[in-house]
Amino acid sequence: MVKVIVADRKYDASDRLGQFLDERDYDIIIDEDCDVYAPPDCDLGTQAECTSDCNACEKGMDERKIVFKLRKNYFSKEEQDAAYAGLREAAVETQNRGIAAGPRGEKLGNREWVTEEEFEIFDYFLKPTENLFGEDPIDAIRAKYNGKAPTVSNRSQVWGINTVKEDNFNFNDWVEATRKLDEAGMKAEANRVIDRHVCKTTYANSVMSGIAGWFDRYPRIPYGRATSYTEQQPEKFAMAFPFLQTLAKGFKELLPWRYENQMNAAAKMDPRFLVPETPFTTITVNKTFRTAAHYDAGDLNEGLSNLLVLSNNGNYSGGMLVAPEYRVAVNVRPGDLLLINNHEVMHGNTPLEMHDDEAERVSLVCYFREKMLELGSWEYEMTRKNFVDDRRKNPEHPEQRKLWNGVSPGMWESDEWYNYLEKKLGVDKLLKYHPESQKTSLDEFFG
Repeated sequence: MVKVIVADRKYDASDRLGQFLDERDYDIIIDEDCDVYAPPDCDLGTQAECTSDCNACEKGMDERKIVFKLRKNYFSKEEQDAAYAGLREAAVETQNRGIAAGPRGEKLGNREWVTEEEFEIFDYFLKPTENLFGEDPIDAIRAKYNGKAPTVSNRSQVWGINTVKEDNFNFNDWVEATRKLDEAGMKAEANRVIDRHVCKTTYANSVMSGIAGWFDRYPRIPYGRATSYTEQQPEKFAMAFPFLQTLAKGFKELLPWRYENQMNAAAKMDPRFLVPETPFTTITVNKTFRTAAHYDAGDLNEGLSNLLVLSNNGNYSGGMLVAPEYRVAVNVRPGDLLLINNHEVMHGNTPLEMHDDEAERVSLVCYFREKMLELGSWEYEMTRKNFVDDRRKNPEHPEQRKLWNGVSPGMWESDEWYNYLEKKLGVDKLLKYHPESQKTSLDEFFG
């Protein structure tokens, strides 16, 4: 018997974002086969027509309103063991998990955070304005924070260790000197110090997390590709395929409308960007990592994420998944199947306690990255990769410079790229992916 819960309301839990969740954030614990739905009048962001059974919809069990579905002991021991061995090493130490990594400490390792007060002073110097009460703006900012513990800014940036040391930079001394300058001088000094001493990268707490499978383009790596783990450990990654294929079958059985949406999206992809026989492009792997309250991003809106837990010996407690907006916690354990609306439902974990030194808890989030739909064929994406690599390695390239990564503005609309693509894949592929590359005779006449 499957327990069904249709929530009577959705609570405002916005103050819990980025915070660790505990018993204050839930009223019930789900530890049995159970389906939980949002209230019928709750907008979960999915407007597409649902073809689920009408009787179910009338009872509030509309797939568009799903919060999660839990099925206990869904996977075989063999599938779990193979997936654990095949995926655990994908989790590496990282600082790019944002608010999911939890509240930040006073320092990031040996790096000092740029505080909220410091950023507010920077903002004033960049755009000086008079204080409404006639106070000195810098004095007013300092009074605001006086007597309080330093607050780490949500901008999540740190001071550069080397440049601060090299210049013997002292922020307070710099403020005193800069506040005496005219507006142009203050702005120039603020820009100089930010460029020189504030690291451009944003950081979060260090956690063990990584990705397996495939990933879409972004500015620094402008081509679709296998993740580094998948590229370097293809045989290990393949060990997880039976587990992931069973997951896909459960997805199809329990949420057929969302599964079909995701499969339709997957059908548009080159299958070499997918786990075979599944609609999954990407697997986030977290190792013994308690997430703070957050929403996931990047997965297909009309599809669904799938959250699974693996362990080498199961010798741990806690780590329940909490949905504070619905006041419910799920005791998901190794072997359970949890289908959850991660991008519309805030979620995080309760405290996690490992009961021996060898115990590990590996959680997986399996999903279809929506931006993967922007990719071309595997051959096209690999040609983009090779183009970037060839530019980077070419000492004679006109844009060559120290530490250049081969990427520059406008490169994908350049004759250099069009000629490269035509040489590698032929004119048909050039016209398919870049019809704009062919100027009309009129264009050439006036060009």
